[in-house]
Amino acid sequence: MSKKLYSVFGLLIVAALLLAACGGAPAPSGDSSPAAGDTAAPSTGGDDAAPAPAAQTAAQGETLAAVVARGHLICGANNQVPGFGYVDADGNFSGVDVDYCRALAAAIFGDANAVEFRPVTAAERFTALQSGEIDILSRNTTWTLTRDTELGGNFTATTFYDGQGIMAPSAAGFTSLADLAGGSVCVQTGTTTEMNLADAFAAAGISYSPVVFEDADSTFAAYSEGRCDAVTTDKSGLVSRRSVLADPSAHVILDVTLSKEPLGPMVRHGDDQWYDIAQWVVFALIAAEEYGITSANVDQVRATNTDPQINRLLGNEGELGAKLGLDNDWAYNVIALAGNYGEIYDRNLGPDTPTHIPRGLNNLYTNGGILFAPPFN
Repeated sequence: MSKKLYSVFGLLIVAALLLAACGGAPAPSGDSSPAAGDTAAPSTGGDDAAPAPAAQTAAQGETLAAVVARGHLICGANNQVPGFGYVDADGNFSGVDVDYCRALAAAIFGDANAVEFRPVTAAERFTALQSGEIDILSRNTTWTLTRDTELGGNFTATTFYDGQGIMAPSAAGFTSLADLAGGSVCVQTGTTTEMNLADAFAAAGISYSPVVFEDADSTFAAYSEGRCDAVTTDKSGLVSRRSVLADPSAHVILDVTLSKEPLGPMVRHGDDQWYDIAQWVVFALIAAEEYGITSANVDQVRATNTDPQINRLLGNEGELGAKLGLDNDWAYNVIALAGNYGEIYDRNLGPDTPTHIPRGLNNLYTNGGILFAPPFN
């Protein structure tokens, strides 16, 4: 072969390699895997009808600037789960997730009422967050790997540790998953609940019929009307919804846990400042309870305390607020206006409420739970 032909042959090889590197070569016939750059739609709890929202991100500092300029926070919340996110007949929001957003507003504005609650369904919540319709999602949302990596969001520290359960009429005598073989279970779509239910029954080799609904109200209305043999959601949700049934004592929550459900707020990817603020408001609530600081005694503690850790938390020392882009009394305002984690819990889920749930894992690590705040250094 001549030197010239060698040169041409070499150029052809280089061109072929470049085409391959750029993805110019056609996929082999019958290849069903996604092409380069394609992504499979993320799972959102088995909701096949809901398309995956397009990935969007927020720029550093963008969210706080927008919230401050607007003059209030927009919080995506539930409005159908007593104790977590619920609206009464007068239009007032209440619940653990709702009070977290009030605490966040207190940190930013020194006003726990500087927040607009935007009800979002399970199917639309992630789109609402990604599009910027809401600033933060605080709606009994489970932290999962798929949601953390494919939905353009970040979860803060968990605010409630839960697990999925099943509720059935006491008269049915159900005590285990096997008792529901061949039966029907009401379940809400657009959540991890639907997938967990299918996984649990498949793992046990038990057949069942899911009866799927768009929101919590229709799911539990169908259950109360006897249109399914049982209903499933997080155990906290079962306790909440049982409390508003015509005869709560006529329903039993089975001693079955189908999953781990760490629930907490979610923010958009990209704005680390906003993520830090949302995260450290959770930690401020937990730390305040650990230190025995409440909305009732925070002024006294602030005036008389000598512990450097507490002084930094309350803004007497250091510049922790500036590191978040907030005033130095941000955590003081959180505690004074919203209370500590224990106060929020007792207000919504304590023994004097219709939705009482023993704290269990949701207790401080010093009291047998797993709640723990990093140091305020």
